Amino acid sequence: MYRFALTILFLLSLQVAAQDMQFSQFYAAPMYINPGYTGSTIEHRMVMNYRHQWPNIPGAFESYHFSYDYNASDLNSGFGLIFNREEAGSFGLTTNIAALSYAYRFQLDRKLYLQPGLKIGYAFRGIDFDKLVFNDQLESSASLTADEDAFNQENISYPDISSGLLLYGESYWAGFSVNHINQPDQSLLGDGSVSELPMKFDMHFGYKFELSGPIKSRFGAKSLQTAIHYKSQGKFDQFDLGAYYNHEPMVFGIWYRGIPGFKAYERGYQNNDAFIFLVGYSIPDRNFRIGYSYDATISRLATNTGGSHEISLVYEVASKRSKRKNRRFLTPCAKF
Repeated sequence: MYRFALTILFLLSLQVAAQDMQFSQFYAAPMYINPGYTGSTIEHRMVMNYRHQWPNIPGAFESYHFSYDYNASDLNSGFGLIFNREEAGSFGLTTNIAALSYAYRFQLDRKLYLQPGLKIGYAFRGIDFDKLVFNDQLESSASLTADEDAFNQENISYPDISSGLLLYGESYWAGFSVNHINQPDQSLLGDGSVSELPMKFDMHFGYKFELSGPIKSRFGAKSLQTAIHYKSQGKFDQFDLGAYYNHEPMVFGIWYRGIPGFKAYERGYQNNDAFIFLVGYSIPDRNFRIGYSYDATISRLATNTGGSHEISLVYEVASKRSKRKNRRFLTPCAKF
């Protein structure tokens, strides 16, 4: 009965406070945070991200993201394909999403662009009964139990719609997105309850400071880029604040996640999550990038979680003609 009770409490907690998976290297998963980034590359781009959150806790969270997008510059459009997977807890709870995204580019000025985007996906969510132990099974050898009636079914599916807007110039960018516009029901319980996935709001913006000066060609390009990302879902919200230092081919980043002193839901609670440290390598002609980041937890869970590890891989392909023609469309935002 103990394991069954834990399972029910775990699922109920996910329904009450469901939150999307997150990536510390949010700019290395651009279409995940905002479909307005679709096609914001020279021509073809493939992205892979993996995050292992809190490895010292049994049933830690693991997140996977893959995306492909294409800049159809002759159509002022970007087309994208996205796959996400999240594994949460020791009870085999998984969420898989496949989505298509589209963005259209408006040129507002000589160096100012606006890109609205739309993402339409379909999600599959379920649990693995083989990883559960019910009360009936402790009392008999039956493989099926009456306790399983507490669940609606092993798997559910639902559509998921998101939209976003991206504004960028030569040295700055700003974006806003709304995820789960249709607020789909993701309940797995069979008691008639409804668990709507709350809408998630993302805002991100920053500025790129060029540091290379006249020695750029000899020692490689140098720049400093701000990293500001605000996200809100239900009653939960957080800021990511920091900066990236680029000295080709290396990138170093440090930022803070949390909102100290605000929205204390209970007495003594502080919204401090982690300090994040990044090291990345980028081939100068922008074909390939790899990044590793570590979240050093600073909340009350600091001594128990083991932090979080994250890896990103980005590969871009473009013809010589596209490299010459489309470079002006590239956003100046950070790449990790």
